Amino acid sequence: MQLLHSPPSSTLPFHRSARPVIVAGKSFTEPINIASFSSQRNLRTSWVPKAAQIQAATSDVSSQVAENDVLKALSQIIDPDFGTDIVSCGFVKDLSVSKESGEVSFRLELTTPACPVKDMFEQKAHEVVAAIVWVKNVKVTMSAQPARPVFTGQLPEGLRTISNVVAVSSCKGGVGKSTVAVNLAYTLAGMGARVGIFDADVYGPSLPTMVSPENQLLEMNPEKKTIIPTEYMGVKLVSFGFAGQGRAIMRGPMVSGVIDQLLTTAEWGELDYLVIDMPPGTGDIQLTLCQVVPLTAAVIVTTPQKLAFIDVAKGVRMFSKLKVPCVAVVENMCHFDADGKRYYPFGRGSGSQVVQQFGIPHLFELPIRPTLSASGDSGIPEVVADPQGEVAKSFQELGVCVVQQCAKIRLQVSTAVTYDKSMKAIRVKVPESNEEFFLHPATVRRNDRSASSVDEWTGEQKLQYSDVSEDIEPEEIRPMGNYAVSIAWPDGFNQIAPYDQLQMIERLVDVPQLLPL
Repeated sequence: MQLLHSPPSSTLPFHRSARPVIVAGKSFTEPINIASFSSQRNLRTSWVPKAAQIQAATSDVSSQVAENDVLKALSQIIDPDFGTDIVSCGFVKDLSVSKESGEVSFRLELTTPACPVKDMFEQKAHEVVAAIVWVKNVKVTMSAQPARPVFTGQLPEGLRTISNVVAVSSCKGGVGKSTVAVNLAYTLAGMGARVGIFDADVYGPSLPTMVSPENQLLEMNPEKKTIIPTEYMGVKLVSFGFAGQGRAIMRGPMVSGVIDQLLTTAEWGELDYLVIDMPPGTGDIQLTLCQVVPLTAAVIVTTPQKLAFIDVAKGVRMFSKLKVPCVAVVENMCHFDADGKRYYPFGRGSGSQVVQQFGIPHLFELPIRPTLSASGDSGIPEVVADPQGEVAKSFQELGVCVVQQCAKIRLQVSTAVTYDKSMKAIRVKVPESNEEFFLHPATVRRNDRSASSVDEWTGEQKLQYSDVSEDIEPEEIRPMGNYAVSIAWPDGFNQIAPYDQLQMIERLVDVPQLLPL
């Protein structure tokens, strides 16, 4: 057998000796080339950087393991609205871990400060992290995401820092719509949210009667030419009744302009919820409101009578056409209790009929209470005057419903249309639909129906098939309210793609099934 020998060294022969070397507090034997070092000092100096590197690497690994322990513990907490753990939802922020001292601190950033389960989240997060073996002290801080709408493009400046806009509508006068709007707003404020109320009824504004702010007149900011809302108990208020004009006597187009000005030029600031008290009807004013501001959701108010149901049905259909989800029905003046019995003086079934016919998920019944009517006339909302009463409890349930449904809607809208770079396909999951499908980006671009791609008069196709590259990819996809997305393409074109149109486009088949985004 032939052995392979290393080539002879051209340097002087040296003696190898073994001596203990201390690295990171541990002793081990390391062969040393004595001829390579002139002194023991040189030996120690040459090993310091390597020891520091080993110690730093060990510390990094330990810190990463500790963070994983904390995140794994927190992933046991499931958000009841989204059905996903709080780590996957992105709620855990500013995580700081020290395994040596046993200190852990982090912040839970929720979607809204009015989250009905925030106390449960805080308590549960503290418990699951404290249960980790090496943890000695846990500090949990609660916060909420900054107020911002899902879609911020082309919105008036005053509306760009409002997270959710909730319309309270009945399409019929006299059913208690303003009462519901005001008490809902103050319920949300009591849950910790930043809230504003916009009274959109110019012909008969109710807000000046139902609340009693110290300043009864709206003020103007002369520099910005904006309206400064008045306030009552921390809720910002804007109403034509605070403009010093009383009730308006004007034609429809003028009213639409007044509403637009009051709503869009007001300095609302950061709001979690703007509650709009919609005027009766389904005409120009209502359509203007729905077009000016992207409504997050609508709450429908009715009474038990059949006549109320007929008008309410018109309003529900209007919101459906405008792609505004109706999240709850409030049946006002339902019943009263006397002699140990419950009486329904106006009959039963209008609210449940709306729920069943239009698929609205939640129904709330409000009793006939003299105090509820009296509070509306006194300027103090019932939920403020009697926060522990039966009416306040009903509004508390309604407030929780609105908060949860708005959060779901925002999540659905923000993830409805996304681009998967690995698959080079546009993923579509339309809100309120279980269907999910994929589209080829070039196909979506070629199906643009705007005036840039199709002649408005002749219907002639201006964008040709060959004008769009097969490998085109969207640069950005942003939601536009509840009905469409805006897609930015590399050629500088911004395409507005309604969900209805995307559902009609030719779809990709045999797409690999991946985990949901």
